[in-house]
Amino acid sequence: MSNGSNLDFKGRVAIVTGAGGGLGRQHALALAARGAKVVVNDLGGARDGSGGSVSAAQAVVDEIKAAGGEAIANGASVTDFEAVQAMVKEAVDAWGRVDILVNNAGILRDKSFAKMDLADFRLVVDVHLMGAVNCTKAVWALMNEQKYGRIVMTTSSSGLYGNFGQSNYGAAKLALVGLMQTLSIEGAKNDIRVNCLAPTAATRMTEDLFPKEMLEAFRPEAVVPAMLVLAAQDAPNRTVLCAGAGTFEAAHITLTQGAWLGIEADTPEQLAARLSEVTDREGEAVPQSGAAQGANEVAKGMANAKRG
Repeated sequence: MSNGSNLDFKGRVAIVTGAGGGLGRQHALALAARGAKVVVNDLGGARDGSGGSVSAAQAVVDEIKAAGGEAIANGASVTDFEAVQAMVKEAVDAWGRVDILVNNAGILRDKSFAKMDLADFRLVVDVHLMGAVNCTKAVWALMNEQKYGRIVMTTSSSGLYGNFGQSNYGAAKLALVGLMQTLSIEGAKNDIRVNCLAPTAATRMTEDLFPKEMLEAFRPEAVVPAMLVLAAQDAPNRTVLCAGAGTFEAAHITLTQGAWLGIEADTPEQLAARLSEVTDREGEAVPQSGAAQGANEVAKGMANAKRG
């Protein structure tokens, strides 16, 4: 199957989670407008995860259909693997395949770590991380079989760089980057490309974080171009794309060149004294896999052994 252009989604089938409002709604509308058939998934709960109703998802489906597109509503919780499997089956029964998964569903339970209940920590990790795992697992075999898939994980600057009061959210969001790193390697042979999107957007989840004058600049529509690029036929693989207010950046986890210190009784003292050398970012690289760290360490160790 091929599309006429990179950002033409005719013939593609997409699942967007958390698509009843905010960023997910904009993702679903944009994919549908460019020809994709869309499963609009939303539990319909409050931003802390409580409650639930399929009406929000159905409203987006009605909007897509009114514009001439095809869509179905689904109210499954992403934390319920059986319900997620049923959602994927519904898409396949209706349209024969699933090409795109946008893992967008999420909740907030913000508090400083000192005041946070462990139950709130677990719930946020369950929705953001395990929710994405459940949805990805449910489409993984199908995408491998059809030898095509585009998966977008929604990460966050709170995970990449930290944010006060969001230890649970940040931990879950950076975990999604780790999930992407391995899945992008495992899926490559069957053209399954896995990427992360780090949005800055004024939605129901973030409206309290922005002053009023910034809400317009950070409207969710400004993030959608990044999602479309990451979900497209010519999408990159293993990219963390950041987007907000019309600006687009990329984030990387890098490895410095480091320094060989050996294994001696005073190595801890040497490391403390030369820490600035170890953390020096000149010549840093973006490893293609976790093996790069060990390869760098072995290479430096062998070079120093020869000199010795």
